[in-house]
Amino acid sequence: MMKILILTRKRLLILLSCVLTAVICCGVASYSARKTVATMGEAREIPIYYVDTTEKVCAISFDAAWGNEQTEHLLDILDEYNVKSTFFLVKQWVDKYPDSVRDIADHGHDVGNHSSTHPHMAELSAEEQRKEINDCNEAIEKLTGHAPTLFRAPYGEYDNKLVQNLRAQEMYCVQWNIDSLDWKDPSADEIVSRIEKKLCPGSIILLHNGAKNTPEALPKLIQSIRDKGYRIVPISQIIPAGDYYTDHEGKMILKDKPTDTEKSSEP
Repeated sequence: MMKILILTRKRLLILLSCVLTAVICCGVASYSARKTVATMGEAREIPIYYVDTTEKVCAISFDAAWGNEQTEHLLDILDEYNVKSTFFLVKQWVDKYPDSVRDIADHGHDVGNHSSTHPHMAELSAEEQRKEINDCNEAIEKLTGHAPTLFRAPYGEYDNKLVQNLRAQEMYCVQWNIDSLDWKDPSADEIVSRIEKKLCPGSIILLHNGAKNTPEALPKLIQSIRDKGYRIVPISQIIPAGDYYTDHEGKMILKDKPTDTEKSSEP
């Protein structure tokens, strides 16, 4: 009888342990579910990837975070084709190549903010994000006389607080809807072909000032875009003025966009 009693107690203890484990797991799952619902319920802030327009217009942009051997060549090509673009600069690059920063501005291109140290912005606190933004803005303004109004997140990584921080400073968080992948060193023709396939009105194209084959691709790209009837403008000129929102694809849409009826009634 004693042996049977001991086995029963063991079984009872095992049973109680299983019940307790199940209760704890259910509690954790319930908390996680509530946490997930709360996160999903929070409105997602989406940067500008491209612009809502029927006009055949697009923007070419360059990110500058490393190297400077090709910047002058790129500026010469842009001058030759009378194209204005947008350069997003990291403060560390600005500090290292101040003359190039001035050249970019003097050639009439947008000078945008690409952070101070090129971190993963979503991993930073709101205060740390503001420091990354402000330190770069101050460095660029000191050299060009103008503080940037355009910001591009390193690695394309962002979160709600970054978009909100930029909005509070009256800046635009700008991504891209066409990635050339030039940093992977595809051929010039491959770069152009990739962009051609995705080009649409309001497109924002991503290139890099330090990519190996970008200087060779740029003249071909400009000609290809123009052959399709598009104008190329800086991002500051493709973004319309006024209150806006971005849809799930990152398309920038004016809140008070005139309807086709209103457009046709204009004098």
